[in-house]
Amino acid sequence: MTELSEVDWVLLADIGGTHARFAYLKPDDPVPQLIGIYTVDTYPKFDAVMDQLCTSIEQLNLPLDRLTRSCLAVAADPSADEIVLTNNAWRFTRIELSQTLGCADIRVVNDFAAVARSLPLLEPGDTVQIGAGEAQAGGVMVAIGPGTGTGVASLVLDGVGEPMVVPGEGGHIGFAPVGDIEIAVLQCLRGQFERVSIERLLSGDGILSLYRALCDIHGYGIALSTPEAVGKAAQAHSDSMAAEAMSVFFAVLGSVAGDLALTLGARGGVYIAGGIVPRYVELLRHSQFRSRFESKGRFAEHNEGIPSFVVTHPNPGLLGVAYLSSDT
Repeated sequence: MTELSEVDWVLLADIGGTHARFAYLKPDDPVPQLIGIYTVDTYPKFDAVMDQLCTSIEQLNLPLDRLTRSCLAVAADPSADEIVLTNNAWRFTRIELSQTLGCADIRVVNDFAAVARSLPLLEPGDTVQIGAGEAQAGGVMVAIGPGTGTGVASLVLDGVGEPMVVPGEGGHIGFAPVGDIEIAVLQCLRGQFERVSIERLLSGDGILSLYRALCDIHGYGIALSTPEAVGKAAQAHSDSMAAEAMSVFFAVLGSVAGDLALTLGARGGVYIAGGIVPRYVELLRHSQFRSRFESKGRFAEHNEGIPSFVVTHPNPGLLGVAYLSSDT
């Protein structure tokens, strides 16, 4: 058996607003091996998490002088000279990272581009289908993920049938309310934000904003202070405003996912990833998600044929960035 210290390797990362996941890839092995998952709040600066990462790398007997390439998927603009994370305080440059790791080949990609790249690699046990519809082989696949923010990306096949990721910033499209309650929610949120994008609702902070807005609309006191508390109360049926907040959350998610399916012709399916939805699959099943996904007027039948899935794979971003590390 070859020792890790005797082989070249690739460093992979999936860095979001809440967690940073690092893994390594060995030659001829497409499956990333996890190094560690670090909570962003524990490390106030990017340098601090890199110190911890280097310690973990040493403990695994992975020599930095055999590191051939690093590829990081980030919740940020990957083309900028300085990478500034959208939803946390971390920032770094490729030059700084190259000096820390002693690796000249530093690649940076969008975090949801990595999730989208993972979609054709997922096994049946890595997803849960919500509603009807059947994926067409070779069809456009879309990933949307509420988490610290809202990620969106799609995957298409190029002229020779190879996967090609189309990243974007779909989390910042405008919120289009449906019905009186959502219009009232929009009015509440407009008092807080200059512009109300879907990320203001479809995120951890968005769940809390929904809950507070609904308490205000219905004249209830605010009893819960974190999105996790809202989600748990909805699951336990112990707080009516929490239950309504999660109901509106999934209804809005269904509308947005259905709009993406229409816009991109996502015959390969729409996949819900991120850190929130996989925790609440049963709430999602019993919500208006799928009815709102399909409720597209003259194109309702079109969307009825497009499947929707929840991604339950623990690290789809690392799986995707492993392939992007050689594609980029």
